[in-house]
Amino acid sequence: MNYSLNPDALGDLRDAASFYSEQAGNSLSQSFLGEFEQSINKLLRHPALGSPWRGRGRRRYTMRHFPYSLVYTISGDEIRILAVAHHSRRPGYWAART
Repeated sequence: MNYSLNPDALGDLRDAASFYSEQAGNSLSQSFLGEFEQSINKLLRHPALGSPWRGRGRRRYTMRHFPYSLVYTISGDEIRILAVAHHSRRPGYWAART
């Protein structure tokens, strides 16, 4: 199993890491990125771990220590990350992403 990031999801990830770095320093930013990697590794081992969300084959996996969810689809042997969605951001802002 492999994964890929939608370019906008990569932007979400970078924005979040930058925010944590600016607000609390590099160590919190690194903790966020580390939890993102752990979440991806869990999904690669257990792709159906996230719950079905908003139809069209989308699933959502909630990160444990940060207010973010990974919104993704599963296609064959690939997990496609559509968004690294902050829980306070406008719901479904990522809905047009593929």
